[in-house]
Amino acid sequence: MTARLHVDLAALTANLDRVRETVAPAELMLVVKDDAYGHGLEPVVRTAAAAGVNWFGAFDTRTGAAVRAVLGKGPRIFAWIAASRHDLDTAIAADLDLGIGDADLLEELADAAHAARATVRVHLKIDTGLHRNGVRPEAWPAFVRRAAELQTQGAIDVVGVWSHIAEASDDEDDDARAVYEWALGEAAAAGIPPSVRHLAASAASFARPEFRYDLVRVGAFCYGIRSSGGPSAGELGLRPIARLEADVTAVHHENVEVGIGALHGLPTSLGGGRVRVGTSEGGRHLELVGETHSLVERWPGAAVGDTVTVFGPGVRGEGSSTDLAELIGTIGEEIAVRVSPLVPRAYES
Repeated sequence: MTARLHVDLAALTANLDRVRETVAPAELMLVVKDDAYGHGLEPVVRTAAAAGVNWFGAFDTRTGAAVRAVLGKGPRIFAWIAASRHDLDTAIAADLDLGIGDADLLEELADAAHAARATVRVHLKIDTGLHRNGVRPEAWPAFVRRAAELQTQGAIDVVGVWSHIAEASDDEDDDARAVYEWALGEAAAAGIPPSVRHLAASAASFARPEFRYDLVRVGAFCYGIRSSGGPSAGELGLRPIARLEADVTAVHHENVEVGIGALHGLPTSLGGGRVRVGTSEGGRHLELVGETHSLVERWPGAAVGDTVTVFGPGVRGEGSSTDLAELIGTIGEEIAVRVSPLVPRAYES
């Protein structure tokens, strides 16, 4: 294999600074799901912690526990998927903040907390219309009253109320925010006003100041991955932190062969000449994505051992991960996380 993913940790730090500057006075939660969006969990969280990031969004309790193992005590680690009693026990042992958006799960968490003689920090989730998960509005008043009872018993400490939004249109997001505001009021009426309110992810945190509240959950933008159909990374003041490269393994009459393919995480649909990859002579078309090798339009002087950049910051004529994603109807994060874990990661600072 000649492919490798270069990760620029200095660019990550610069992006973190840019995000925090933009969303202040709200605090940044760096989302590190899917092995930090394919960039490598441990180097990313260590770099972010050194830069002063104190909140990490882990998605599941297994990832949350891994972040805790890397960083030790101190940082707040938020996980919002717990599918079993084992997951709850893992969260308690790792001192995670847990997102809870289901009445049955709340009861199971209370049992686990009592068994462990622990008090668990909980963020209650209201479904504001995305229907990903969370408590429906009609069930919310009873849900927060029960949470208040469990807090009085010492099983939980309700520190947050949160939700996801679709970020599909301003009107839909405004409707979601109205539901969220109502949910905050119901929580306060039940005697559990949250100290941490969070609703926005990357796009809304930059574009809609009123959605920032106390905390914003930002993943893609911190890695320099722009939203599909949105402003460029440069317009956002961000830098892509990763570049995926592979070496030329053979030179043919009209094209060159490079040592990366579908088994390394490249969708075969990227072939066909629509995508331009970076070379020493600028952008060239990606003609075919095979299993382990791909074909790229030849350039003058191409030789075995030359480097081709599949995606990256654009300095050699390549597109970003989102540029590639838009051509096949997906998002930049999907391209980033598809890169096989067998592809070596090389870190630069």
